[in-house]
Amino acid sequence: MSEKKDQGVSRRQFLNYCLTGVGGFLAAGMVAPMLRFAIDPALKKAGSAGGMVPVASESDITEEPKSYSFKVKVKDVWTGEQETSQTAWVYKYQGQIIALSPICKHLGCTVSWGTNKQFPNQYHCPCHGGRYEKNGKNVPGTPPMKPLDQYQLAVKDGKVLLGKVEPNKIAGGA
Repeated sequence: MSEKKDQGVSRRQFLNYCLTGVGGFLAAGMVAPMLRFAIDPALKKAGSAGGMVPVASESDITEEPKSYSFKVKVKDVWTGEQETSQTAWVYKYQGQIIALSPICKHLGCTVSWGTNKQFPNQYHCPCHGGRYEKNGKNVPGTPPMKPLDQYQLAVKDGKVLLGKVEPNKIAGGA
């Protein structure tokens, strides 16, 4: 009788190893993004000044809303970091400085202050006749259903700094 010698890996074992390796590689490709998604927020560090940008001098702010333009750095997935222009209506209201977004809550048009002769002390949206009071509250009976958003605001060394847009707090916004 002849003894069979161990010939190493059979065809069946080789195929099993290959399929297991390919399956493991595909599973790792699907699981890695999910882990990154779950862990990434914990790894991000907060911005130094909270992303606040100087807009105006505190002494320039009056009780009449004035439009201020400023640039903010924004990270875009496709193009990287870019500077975009933004605008804010900044003024003093009941002793505090307020900065409102000029974006209408109805359809996203840009509102302006005092341009409607019938309602000179209100923000007016030219797209559909939307109106807002000085504090950003939407006027009942006009298209916008929510008040204008507010910018985060800080005053440091005599400069007015603006941050992210957030829901209006002074107009009792939702």
